[in-house]
Amino acid sequence: MESPAGLIITGCTVLTHDDQEEAVFLEDAAVVVRDGVVAEVTDAASIAGRTADEWIDARGQVALPGLINCHTHAPMAALRGLAEDLPTEAWFNDVVWPVESNLSERDVTLGALLACAEMIRAGVTCFADHYFAMDAVAEVVTACGMRALLGEAYFSSQGPQGREKSLEFALRHRGAAGGRITTALAPHAPYTVDDADLAATAELARAHGLPVHLHAAENRDQTEASLARHGVTPVEVLHRTGVLDTDVLIAHGTGIVESDLPLLAHARGRTAVATAPRGYLKFAWPTTTPVRALRDIGVPVGLATDGAASNNSLDVWESMALTSLIQKSTEGDPRWLTSRQALHHATLQSARAVGLEGSIGRIAPGHRADLVLVDLTGPHTQPVHDLAATLVHSARSADVRTTVVDGRVLMRDRRLLVIDVAEVVRELDERLPALVDRGHGRRIQEYDT
Repeated sequence: MESPAGLIITGCTVLTHDDQEEAVFLEDAAVVVRDGVVAEVTDAASIAGRTADEWIDARGQVALPGLINCHTHAPMAALRGLAEDLPTEAWFNDVVWPVESNLSERDVTLGALLACAEMIRAGVTCFADHYFAMDAVAEVVTACGMRALLGEAYFSSQGPQGREKSLEFALRHRGAAGGRITTALAPHAPYTVDDADLAATAELARAHGLPVHLHAAENRDQTEASLARHGVTPVEVLHRTGVLDTDVLIAHGTGIVESDLPLLAHARGRTAVATAPRGYLKFAWPTTTPVRALRDIGVPVGLATDGAASNNSLDVWESMALTSLIQKSTEGDPRWLTSRQALHHATLQSARAVGLEGSIGRIAPGHRADLVLVDLTGPHTQPVHDLAATLVHSARSADVRTTVVDGRVLMRDRRLLVIDVAEVVRELDERLPALVDRGHGRRIQEYDT
């Protein structure tokens, strides 16, 4: 007799992909999970008589690949709402970088716990994090069951030890948490990390088989400042320092200009961009990530939120809808970016962006069982004429009922099983006065692009 499956989900509609990566919705389907991997995607009737350690009746729900937050700063959930209605320079120099000089490892832990709880409840199963004291974040990821690409951020102002610490972290934690943790080298940005450090980082990435995750061409002002001061764009800096010869994840890229596109198209490594549109609207940046131009040259664009200090939210569902809407407006074409294209960015392209294509991003045999169940029975999602459009433009993160990573249920029927949010908030509230103090006059860095 066949041994029991680890998990069987039945009665749902499942988002799968065909050979051309087109979204296909299988109705009245079942997903069978063994040892954290999707073993079968089949019709519900075919699993009659099967046994499983855990069984979920998901009638009225849609099973989607877990969402991926391709660029965030999870511990900054502790700074949510602290720096509001400010231009970028004041946001960094007057609030965020002074406050970050106070951060203790415990603050980072609590912020990461709060962020992971928020993301699990919003259907995010994997996130790419770029921050400080990342040993604490790795511990949170290990304990709460999420998947993550983690990088210890550094500035050139830290001296060689900043780069060395980033490498040491990446090597020590690569493959941790049963393989749920992957790692990257994490220079902050071309305007805070000099060419020598970027070139050294590129060499280390190639030598150790590590990707690079950094901010670059975040906005048009940065690009114009780089051209005025150095005669090259931030993307050209990545090219001449060899960073584009590595696998690189570029955060934001709203300052990418036409002359950058050939460099990105012919980069020797796997190049991807993460877009976090809500923050660009808050900062009143005049441009957004050029998704269409990047897609035309084969550069995947994954969805992201950035940190909650700038975005106020870690809601990738919102990022998916905003990306579609803003791209339509920017391109002046309602036929672009369609709901199915938005789902493609949320699933396959986001998996590629974080270097996990073939492992996550699909509900398919052989892929890790990272998936979410979305309830579409509410009045705001009915009737359903176009399921893709309903998911992107009508459904909300609060419609996620269940979140599964590696076959482990982290949230079931909206009940979070892995983090005590009330206790996290209680302790964080006690620490906030010391954390947000700016009377000392310190800051960890200067924003001057």
